[in-house]
Amino acid sequence: MELRRVEELMDLLHACRGARGTACLGGAPVDLHDHALQTAALLRRSRPADKELQVAGLVHVVGQLLRPADPTGHADLTADAVRPLLGERVSGLVRLHGENPDNRTGEDVLTLRQADESALTAGLDAGVLEDWRTVLELVSARHARLGAVD
Repeated sequence: MELRRVEELMDLLHACRGARGTACLGGAPVDLHDHALQTAALLRRSRPADKELQVAGLVHVVGQLLRPADPTGHADLTADAVRPLLGERVSGLVRLHGENPDNRTGEDVLTLRQADESALTAGLDAGVLEDWRTVLELVSARHARLGAVD
């Protein structure tokens, strides 16, 4: 599956509401919708200028909705699905987020993992999904402009 429009991604993220999945590389069960919002909100607070990192935090759960019975490969599935819409950096962050950490892992991936883990904290006011539409459109439009240049 490849996502090509922000509306398709928004529909998929809305479908995560009530869906159960895992956080933090096989951690505790979470509501995927809430977890995505909380992860993105934490990244917005810690790295307000890095919209692509925030979006990676928002979409990192999508693969679990697409293939819930398969406990492996969710990060790769998500990365492949969002690449056409959100670009290589978001795709790469999501993909690396799902791998076991090693010494080559970049700072951005570590920041994403930390936000993923911190998002398990109860009571975090993460807003609503619709608040992210503009950010998704900005990242998508930027990727489309960059893709046209390449």
